[in-house]
Amino acid sequence: MNEIKSIRARLNLSVYDISKITGLTPGYISNLENGKRNNPSKETMEKISKALDKTVSEVFFK
Repeated sequence: MNEIKSIRARLNLSVYDISKITGLTPGYISNLENGKRNNPSKETMEKISKALDKTVSEVFFK
């Protein structure tokens, strides 16, 4: 399980905001948040973590 949704909510960012920052689709981000997609690439984890101003470990391995 990852912390994307909870961190994103604390930062008052929408899925669309993260999508714009990362270049990933809103649907993909939503699927990651809700556990419908697993094993994102290292590059994807880095993009999302950077958008949330967190480390990969804080977002994906907590």
